[in-house]
Amino acid sequence: MSAALLLLAATATYAGFACLSLAMPDNWERAGGDIASHTPRRRPLRLGGALLLSLALTLCLWRDGPSFGVLLWAVLLSAGAITVAFTLTWRPSLLRGRLLTGTPPR
Repeated sequence: MSAALLLLAATATYAGFACLSLAMPDNWERAGGDIASHTPRRRPLRLGGALLLSLALTLCLWRDGPSFGVLLWAVLLSAGAITVAFTLTWRPSLLRGRLLTGTPPR
């Protein structure tokens, strides 16, 4: 259970930073999105990124308590930010999905 919470927190951190990075027009375009469809999606991306990072903090606090949980969250923030930066540098198409193509979910 403890390892699953850590994995979930790490995934939420990566997804949160991915959302925050896609809220910027340059990163949106680099990942393959159409700039015309970017403007109405900026606010939901920012809100989703903030909520996912808050979820990661909550999971870290629940897993290890306030003393070590905050430290663990800070480490996950660093690792998540670097990983998203590497993804945008070498494989930006990995961030492409239904969000960028504009196809409605089924």
